[in-house]
Amino acid sequence: MRIENCFFCGRPAWPSKGITFMRNDGKAFRFCRSKCHKNFKMKRNPRKLKWTKAYRKNAGKEMVVDSTLQFAARRNVPVRYNRELWQKTLKAMERISEIRARRERVFYKKRMAGKRAREVAAARKLVAENEHLLPRLRGSEKRRLAELAAERGVDVEELEREELAKLASKKKSKAFGGEVRRVRVRTDGGVEEITESFGGKNVDEEMDDDDHDDSDRDDDDMDTD
Repeated sequence: MRIENCFFCGRPAWPSKGITFMRNDGKAFRFCRSKCHKNFKMKRNPRKLKWTKAYRKNAGKEMVVDSTLQFAARRNVPVRYNRELWQKTLKAMERISEIRARRERVFYKKRMAGKRAREVAAARKLVAENEHLLPRLRGSEKRRLAELAAERGVDVEELEREELAKLASKKKSKAFGGEVRRVRVRTDGGVEEITESFGGKNVDEEMDDDDHDDSDRDDDDMDTD
């Protein structure tokens, strides 16, 4: 059983899977899926598409020069069946896959070295450019935090960061709504407790709406009298 590689993206094309395109000159092109076949017919360059092996090799994201990759080369030399040879071959395949996986992990670590520092630098640059959009503390709040830090013996900047985080986490509205219990006085002098649900509005807005509704009802009652 021979596992060929896709002509366009480089993925393995398993037997009885994928598409085989035969050109007029007799050359066969094996594709792992219809996506690669369509891109081939549209005459697209695999080196310019980020999801292909050719692009990853040109971008330095794949191991190109490695001794373990030479074992995957095609060899059309027939070999007579030998049980011991097959057993040794299977053990060697397992060992080669382990070595290749370890080398790929080392290659990935070297390629991603310094990424965290670059991300932190980019984040700091973004914060410095948009500093005017960040919430700020008043002078009285800063003085209060300075006195509190002096009493506790902690850093002032840490307390300021916590206070800013609290300010940013406060939300005036509830997106998913909730329930509110209120006590309402009836026109006959009685008192009743009601439970109302709200969604997407503030509690204060709901109470204002109820106050307007109550005033409208009282006006209607007076008109009927």
